[in-house]
Amino acid sequence: MAEPDDGAPWPTEIRVDRQEKRLSIAFDNGDRFALPAEFLRVESPSAEVQGHGPGQKVTIAGRRHVGIMDVEQVGNYAVKIKFDDLHDTGIYTFGYLHFLGTRQDELWQAYLDALEQQGLSRDP
Repeated sequence: MAEPDDGAPWPTEIRVDRQEKRLSIAFDNGDRFALPAEFLRVESPSAEVQGHGPGQKVTIAGRRHVGIMDVEQVGNYAVKIKFDDLHDTGIYTFGYLHFLGTRQDELWQAYLDALEQQGLSRDP
């Protein structure tokens, strides 16, 4: 799977909709994405999810109802998302968020397939 592009478009707006449990992000190239909290949580760039090397990604189950508590800017390149399951160690670069938006359908299907293969569920 391709890696996020460091030359990705720059965000012009980032908004959290806590009720809908999603992060909406618009980029300067016109791309706009609504990224569900569950998707962001299971694709977290943290070592807990991605592991410490290639091929170590962990399938996170039981996050269907996870929400976003807070989003804070990290420098001029990323945001840190605090989820209501208290996960907050992933730093989502703007390039990674754009990558997630452009590949959302493919990544989501891969996640659903991994859950099924491992006998896991989205429900807690």
